[in-house]
Amino acid sequence: MALKVLIVDDDMINRMLLKTLLKKYPGVSEIVEAENGSDALDRLKNDPSINLILLDIMMPIVDGIEFLKIFRADMSNSHIPVIVLSTDDTRKTEVYDNGANDFLRKPIKEEMLFEKLDQWSSGA
Repeated sequence: MALKVLIVDDDMINRMLLKTLLKKYPGVSEIVEAENGSDALDRLKNDPSINLILLDIMMPIVDGIEFLKIFRADMSNSHIPVIVLSTDDTRKTEVYDNGANDFLRKPIKEEMLFEKLDQWSSGA
């Protein structure tokens, strides 16, 4: 299955790094970017073909946890996996409690990201 991935991160360098990694992954067909949770919610509303989200937690306006709460409140989004990216392992329980499907520790390593993409694209 071709993945259309939404990267949600306020840091442009993080988004560029993720895009570089995702372009190496054969299953990714398209990459969409958002700078915060509010921006991401708009993108998702306007593009129902997005089928995987890579989500940072620490962002201005709407952070990752708020995004998860709003996003998961809409049951039509339940099939879209959300992988949270964070440097803070102590937030794991909180992100899972709010509907995240998976967690990757920053800095993101290519093999770890690809492993998660394999896992979630086969289930998607």
